[in-house]
Amino acid sequence: MVNLQSINQGNFKDMLLKNASILIIDDDPDVLTAVRLMLKTQVKEVLTEKNPENLRAILAKQTFDLILLDMNFTSSINTGNEGLFWLKKVKELKSDAEVIMITAYGDIDLAIRCLKEGAADFVVKPWHNEKLLSTIKEALNKKATGKSTTTPAEDGIVNKELLGQSSIMQDIFYKIQKIAPTDANILILGENGTGKDLIAKAIHQQSLRANKPYVKVDVGALTDSLFESELFGHKKGAFTDAREDRAGRFEAANGGTLFLDEIANISLHQQAKLLSVLQNRQVMRLGDNRVIPIDIRLVCATNVPLQELANESRFRKDLIYRINTVEIMVPPLRKRGNDIVLLANYFSKFYCTKYLKPCVELDQSAIDKMLHYNYPGNVRELQYTIERAVIMAEDDVLSGNDIIFSPIESSRPSEDEPDELNLSLVEKNTILRVIEKHNGNISKAAKELGLTRTALYRRLSKYDI
Repeated sequence: MVNLQSINQGNFKDMLLKNASILIIDDDPDVLTAVRLMLKTQVKEVLTEKNPENLRAILAKQTFDLILLDMNFTSSINTGNEGLFWLKKVKELKSDAEVIMITAYGDIDLAIRCLKEGAADFVVKPWHNEKLLSTIKEALNKKATGKSTTTPAEDGIVNKELLGQSSIMQDIFYKIQKIAPTDANILILGENGTGKDLIAKAIHQQSLRANKPYVKVDVGALTDSLFESELFGHKKGAFTDAREDRAGRFEAANGGTLFLDEIANISLHQQAKLLSVLQNRQVMRLGDNRVIPIDIRLVCATNVPLQELANESRFRKDLIYRINTVEIMVPPLRKRGNDIVLLANYFSKFYCTKYLKPCVELDQSAIDKMLHYNYPGNVRELQYTIERAVIMAEDDVLSGNDIIFSPIESSRPSEDEPDELNLSLVEKNTILRVIEKHNGNISKAAKELGLTRTALYRRLSKYDI
């Protein structure tokens, strides 16, 4: 059945576009020419301007429905965030034009700040013309009706598994929405347990490659002997156990998205191999001389801070530049406010369904306890805490006494001893106790401790356990 409402809405937006006067301000003449040529048959009038200093005189003479405004100029105003400066100028001049910011990948965080200062939207260079037209139509519709007909980041796991109502998470959702349709390489930064893998999956789901493969690899867990075989594949007979030809993860992800988790944990030798593949966009299976072209969108993640990652004795800077066109910093759970309660309610419903138990509610004592905890294990720790509480629940209300956090954090150092020494001792003893409790089962021990298996193995090595 044809949706008449959607047709009417589409016709209305087309009409708004056809009658629109648009001003484009950018110091790149190629951008001005490209946008003018694209819009001249679509809109009533297009005016281009290289120098934002002329903005006041232009707006004094003429009104516009929409302004496309670059984020960076080589002008006399050297604020480091010129787009934000000129956006404020437009608002000060009482222009009622909607403003769409034109930005490069590196300025996306600043562009999101512009949204909070009154910009209607932003587009990322280089853009698809259809996407730019859609963004312009939406901004004109918002100006005409006072409301938007789109809701950012509603696809896939966003707002289903990847949850967050805090402003910091809404900014991340908006960034995902903007960068996902591009082929920019993404580096996701954040502490263990913050949900970096969910963000990687959301980027794929909202990308133009959504119907193609999504392949995840925990490269931090690959030994030198497995690294090349797993990522690049091997030919039969290349080594002792190579009983048949096997495609690597790059080939498996061809046309789609490859997510390399724990990227900071690979060796310098492995980094050199990876860099070569990313530069040449082709792989060679172990034991084979044939090169295979690959077309992938790369997303990487690490819990190592970018400043520490930039230490060349640990990680090649040329590889950082290659994988980090855009970075997404995922906040720790302790900085997300009431998202803690939102997530706790989600996990309680999930585990009540999973374990066939009646739905439980969180009373105020449980909420207060959760809101005042520091969450060193982040969302993963909260998840396991709620799972444990649901399993042990005797009735349909969870109180503060039912919320028991990871034993690895339950003990605190005494005030008269160095924190680092005490915490290391507490951590080592707790790990030993939990491993003994589970009779050496690393998977079960890691789950109770709120750690990944890889993270637990690192701690075992650290303490010579």
